[in-house]
Amino acid sequence: MNLGEWAERQGAHPQTAYRWFREGTLPVPARQVGRLILVGDLETSTSRSGSTVIYARVSSAGQRDDLDRQVARVATWATTNGHSIDRVVSEVGSGLNGKRRKFLGLLSDSTVTTIVVEHRDRFARFGSEYVAASLHATGRRLVVDDAEVDDDLVRDMTEVLTSFCARLCGRRAAAHRAAKALAAARESTDVA
Repeated sequence: MNLGEWAERQGAHPQTAYRWFREGTLPVPARQVGRLILVGDLETSTSRSGSTVIYARVSSAGQRDDLDRQVARVATWATTNGHSIDRVVSEVGSGLNGKRRKFLGLLSDSTVTTIVVEHRDRFARFGSEYVAASLHATGRRLVVDDAEVDDDLVRDMTEVLTSFCARLCGRRAAAHRAAKALAAARESTDVA
């Protein structure tokens, strides 16, 4: 759990708990992961050698606040389920883009043995099962929060609809921009 939640449960103010963390007098083990401070028994994870990484992604720069909240949710879930988090990788980019630099770097890093994500679509819109199988074949694994929709048909339909909506909205936006440009050109010729 994060430091603020721990402080509330203990009846301490979050700033006091943060001061204890900085001074090294916090009565429980704690570790800073990115901007989060995780509290609890962090060494109870699996005995695998290698690192456990949280991967979080949002589609656009306008969702950066959501990215921080996503990292916090995944970190809380992972530590609650006994995973010791070594690093957080967060990225802004489309799930349909297979050339995400941090995503590819994470897959090619052989020291990463466990990748924790909130939902499969945060990892990859399509083909996440193939990536998970590939990781498994090399002794690594992809861990997904169990709160995710488990029905394959629902997940597949959501992926297809997302793809179609992205294409449709893109075309609609382009058509709208073209119509605006034509209207502006017509107004300028009418004025002249």
